[in-house]
Amino acid sequence: MPQSHHNISSATSLARVVIVDDEPLGLEKLRGLLGKETRVELIGEATNGDEAVRTIRELRPDLVFLDINLPGRTGFSVVEDLGDALPRAIVFVTAHDEFALKAFEVNAVDYLLKPYDRQRLQTALDRSLERLSRPANRELTSQLNALLSQFPGRTEANAGRIAIKSAGRILFVNIQDIDWVGSADNYVEIHTGGQTHLLRETLNSMERRLEGDPFVRISRTTIVNRHRIRELQPLFHGEYAILLQGGTRLTLSRSYREQLPRLGVS
Repeated sequence: MPQSHHNISSATSLARVVIVDDEPLGLEKLRGLLGKETRVELIGEATNGDEAVRTIRELRPDLVFLDINLPGRTGFSVVEDLGDALPRAIVFVTAHDEFALKAFEVNAVDYLLKPYDRQRLQTALDRSLERLSRPANRELTSQLNALLSQFPGRTEANAGRIAIKSAGRILFVNIQDIDWVGSADNYVEIHTGGQTHLLRETLNSMERRLEGDPFVRISRTTIVNRHRIRELQPLFHGEYAILLQGGTRLTLSRSYREQLPRLGVS
């Protein structure tokens, strides 16, 4: 991931900044705090991962404030997709646990832990501007690669669980607790026991997160944890009814019959 941006060395040069957060209040807070800083120029915003990649590639900012939890992907996957558009400074915005924060600290990649205040943002900004004042090298690339390597799957910030934003909170769902996942327009419904959690993500993206045993895609709209299946019943035209332990009834469609061996049907 080569870097080719200019140094911020002149007293009159402003660091060009892009901010990324899917929550309007998150963007508003960053916008407001950065607006009080005379050392930076806010040149762009994004509210999801794909938009972030496009915006950063187009505007080539010096510094990006990047939320980790984004619809359909993580901030880490945004970094991996940027290639030669990787900015010279990145501040991750996160609500993750102690393990993740230690990983950031060890690899000298700065972060803002929500909820943060102006003083903490200024500290992150000071560190970023100090980095930008130095000659460009591969320092950030090596640090980011070291950081990403600590997270299994490289794109998932919390191995073994999924972060879901709800009512101003971040709820963590253990992947092993998921019974099944269904698509709902631009969202997915994650079913765990008697609870349903709504996440702004595509089913294809969720399938990549859950790739491998015990999760099986059984239709265009459904992924099931095979360990939760109580019974399979043949239907017409090659379809099967799938009854889960909790009583939920799902359908394996004819176009997904190749998945039957993974469900124990030869």
